[in-house]
Amino acid sequence: MFLPLRLFFVTIAFAFLANVTSIDLPEPDFTIGPGQGGGAPDLARVEAPPVVVPFVPKSPVYIIYLGATKHDDPKLVAQSHLEILKSVLGSEEAAKNSMIYNYQYGFSGFAAKLKPAEAHKLKNHPEVITLVINRKLMMQTTRTWDYLGLFSTPASSKGLLQGSNMGSGAIIGVIDSAGIWSESGVFDDNGYGPTPKQWKGQCVSGDQFKAEDCNKKLIGAKYYMDGLNADLATSINSSTEHISPRDHNGHGTQVSSTVAGSFLSNLTFPGLSAGSIMRGAAPKAHIAMYKACWDVQGGMCSVADVWKAFDEAINDGVDVLSVSIGGLFRDLDAEVDIAIPALHAVNKGITVVSPAGNGGPRGTTVINISPWIITVAATTLDRSLSAFITLDNNQTFMGQSMYTGPELGFTDVMFSADVSSVATVKGKVVMYFEKERPMPGPEILQRNGAVGVIYVRTPSSRLECPANFPCIYIEIDIGSKIYFHMETTSSPKVKISPFKAVIGESVASIVGGSSSRGPSSFSPAILKPDIAAPGLNLLTPRIPTDEDTSEFAYSGTSMATPVIAGIVALLKVSHPTWSPAAIKSAIVTTARSTDPYGEPLTAEGTTPKIADAFDYGGGLVDMEKATDPGLVYDMDMNDYVHYLCSAALYSDKRVSALTGNVTTKCPSSSSSILDINVPSITIPDLKGNVKVITRTVTNVGPVDSVYKPVIKAPLGFDVKVSPEELVFNKGTSKAAFTVSVSSGSYKANTGFFFGSLTWSDGLHNVTIPVSVRANFIDNFYL
Repeated sequence: MFLPLRLFFVTIAFAFLANVTSIDLPEPDFTIGPGQGGGAPDLARVEAPPVVVPFVPKSPVYIIYLGATKHDDPKLVAQSHLEILKSVLGSEEAAKNSMIYNYQYGFSGFAAKLKPAEAHKLKNHPEVITLVINRKLMMQTTRTWDYLGLFSTPASSKGLLQGSNMGSGAIIGVIDSAGIWSESGVFDDNGYGPTPKQWKGQCVSGDQFKAEDCNKKLIGAKYYMDGLNADLATSINSSTEHISPRDHNGHGTQVSSTVAGSFLSNLTFPGLSAGSIMRGAAPKAHIAMYKACWDVQGGMCSVADVWKAFDEAINDGVDVLSVSIGGLFRDLDAEVDIAIPALHAVNKGITVVSPAGNGGPRGTTVINISPWIITVAATTLDRSLSAFITLDNNQTFMGQSMYTGPELGFTDVMFSADVSSVATVKGKVVMYFEKERPMPGPEILQRNGAVGVIYVRTPSSRLECPANFPCIYIEIDIGSKIYFHMETTSSPKVKISPFKAVIGESVASIVGGSSSRGPSSFSPAILKPDIAAPGLNLLTPRIPTDEDTSEFAYSGTSMATPVIAGIVALLKVSHPTWSPAAIKSAIVTTARSTDPYGEPLTAEGTTPKIADAFDYGGGLVDMEKATDPGLVYDMDMNDYVHYLCSAALYSDKRVSALTGNVTTKCPSSSSSILDINVPSITIPDLKGNVKVITRTVTNVGPVDSVYKPVIKAPLGFDVKVSPEELVFNKGTSKAAFTVSVSSGSYKANTGFFFGSLTWSDGLHNVTIPVSVRANFIDNFYL
């Protein structure tokens, strides 16, 4: 079943510098299926797991395509499949035992477990058109790169992808939950050169994974569990998880393939056009997997394990870290979870990319708020997965679905107002209106005999339906029309079609309702999230499993994270001297507030609105413009120390311990957190007096350049910039400027208003978001 993404938390004991005694740690940005945790108490520490020979089936699954159906009766089609398989295997019993699926409605074919010799014989059967081995892990994110590529212009025809040789030589570390399924075609190393000399990591053997499963693409794979085992009543064992880097739920494989999957061609998926070419962001980059979270008790991580993964990744020589993990937004983020090891990684030149979280659309839910982390919000693509509901009076309505077919013919439909009872749904399609209480999930309805479900709710980008069950989402006004028909018809019936993909500018791009929003509740003067990227409803097949898991995609900010991490790898190759802060600045200052077609981005919520900086940071990533930003807002450890001290987290002693330099001290008490050189300006407490903010930019464009400011002041506020131009030449590569902001005509507390500041030389437009809130009465609930 396709499951919603949500955060799970485990309280663990932890101490670091300031005597922090406990924190709440969530699992990564995903959920898993039922029945994968628990057990009797056992507090014994797990020793290193034994090396187990990976499972290699004697009879792999093959897919046999026979063309269009030759019978209108699906049963006859299925019987014809059985006869073909029987001709190879010799008996009907063997054929039935071998059969996995019949494709008997929209087209004809089947999937079966076959030995290679049997598959070869079947391939030569006169009715077989195509026979392929089951390729279940192939990435389905083609549209992500086509979509982002729509921003390209003739001036950038070479493109970031080609200019960086597709990320060749870069090493992307993935700290994730599920590990990796190395056999997938997305990790093929054909055409790869040798492993980079900087790499010092290794492949660790374990349950269904051996060192030889790595190659020149997947150059490293490790797993970490001792920290979590120490806090579990029953240690993780092979009955609930793969005690190895082997993927157990598909999340890690999808993240890894999105960030750096190799090219796969001529692929198809129900509802999409055939012959797709799929790839990751940096298809020639190397991948190192660090499995640090586990499918137990709903999904768990241990900070100790995550930190160990960071520690070894830094030592192993990765260039970028994609970390789809995050803390609870109420935590002191700079003190716990991933912030501290991430700071050390960034200080070593390793860019760290993490999700904004899936707590939206409420404000102040953003996580991973430290300024040294690139924090990513999630948008949709220009693709809608649309399906149709047809009433028995031939009225047709469009909704959203992931149902792949076959079409559900006219079937009795009922309305249910009682979400706690599913006793009357057998044999029917049931319709629910969104209420305060959660509606029964499709898996529950399916188990109780329902043949389909219609969910009526406010528009949402989140689709949580399985591919194998007629499940469709519709808007409230459409639901009201269907309900009226049901009330005025004695035996109402509906028909539900499988989805078809609608692609192009007619499909609006939005920041998903689940994507967490700013401002940061802990440090509101530091804008978060930083950037937005596609991360919702990416189409991805399942990993091989014996469990009844029909989901084929994870959605959320954890899936937008590897999109940005892959782009970071390309930029790292193109600009090897850029710091992580410079790369972050290039991405933020060149982002767009529109989709690739020029339409303003909207933000999903109870009432959709035009998106602002708290929804998407700088905006939707423009990977081509990011390679030539003109100016960057650079930062180093001094800036990060400034942040830690301004947030009252660190003293001189702790700062010197953090940096390893006994002479390092906090800035003077007059130093403001507003002056940290982030590529944004956020003032959460502007009173009647003028706030003067300082920023410094570094020229990474033409040596001789002159930039002038373009100000879009937040509504009602006065904004002035000094000087009126920035001049760069051979002797001047850096320039400081000040921004003066006053409350204008406001005399009372306000909410946040949004604007921007752009430095332009006529070719480059270096834009940062400006967010301001008047706050005349402190601690007053507006």
